Amino acid sequence: MFFYSVLKSLLFYFDAEVAHRITINLLKAYKIKNNISHPLLSCNVFGLNFANPVGLAAGFDKNSEVPNNIINLGFGFSEIGTVTPLPQSGNSKPRVFRLKNEDAIINRLGFNNEGFEVVKDRLCKNKKNLIGVNIGANKNSEDFINDYITGIKFFSSTASYITINISSPNTPGLRNLEAADNFSSLLDKIDQLKKNSSEISLPILIKISPDINHDDLESLCEKVLSSSIDGLIISNTTISRYSISSEEKGGLSGEPLFDISTRKLNKVYKYTRGKIPLIGVGGVDSAEKAYKKIKNGASLIQLYTGLVYKGPRLINEINRGLIEFIEKDGFKHISEAVGVEVN
Repeated sequence: MFFYSVLKSLLFYFDAEVAHRITINLLKAYKIKNNISHPLLSCNVFGLNFANPVGLAAGFDKNSEVPNNIINLGFGFSEIGTVTPLPQSGNSKPRVFRLKNEDAIINRLGFNNEGFEVVKDRLCKNKKNLIGVNIGANKNSEDFINDYITGIKFFSSTASYITINISSPNTPGLRNLEAADNFSSLLDKIDQLKKNSSEISLPILIKISPDINHDDLESLCEKVLSSSIDGLIISNTTISRYSISSEEKGGLSGEPLFDISTRKLNKVYKYTRGKIPLIGVGGVDSAEKAYKKIKNGASLIQLYTGLVYKGPRLINEINRGLIEFIEKDGFKHISEAVGVEVN
């Protein structure tokens, strides 16, 4: 932990995006392998076998530069992206802001990435592990839904699973896809694609916003249950500013997001009646919080901002802590803990 404390102080000296680039380059240069395997943690979700339930959320390895190096840090899986059909530079800088006192980050990146072609080529050369692809729509696209359908087709033979990101607050109009009619249209197109193409057999997930109201959330969950969607990720960043002082625009991640996203996770598990696997993400920076997500309905969990503030040792600290919690509570497997706190 001392090593990361020194490295963190150096990284935090730089702008957040510069520090991120330095970190990616460090991972390319130093191939660390520090995995924990334990029968209590291994799980089958969406028909995929995970060595442990802890994954890296989308946003870090946007362009699939270090997918296997990330897994070697101890993650059970990683999610690259968000990737759009065409390359785009994203929003103007500065667009990432550290909130050090709150262990949080605000970003308004706007899906900056190198596009489908580059990312797929890179992933094909480097994929050895469970790697999901988070796909988005180009900011200037005339048909957001078509961008997602194109992405599913494009990555169907390469990704372990695909996440449909309709919940980023940084692409104008994107969250409108969570509205009832638009969401139904999206699901219909995905259902048609999977029905008419035997090649589309990988799991397809949808990542939702923590800011969606309860009525719309309940409707969304009912629609998902009657569709071919394989799972939900709860949640993306929030535009709420309940417990922080900053008024910077963009999506808030990190510790202040934990309670908001966990309450939403609990609701989704309740509305879907435990019939569809959920990934819990938002504010996970300890084994206790990871376990809280699981008990509120998550079969898998993801983190990112916690890694920024606590370093790579956090991954195995969470995995070891989960083993202790499971044994203490008398469960024979982590799957038995999923949703136990949902009324």
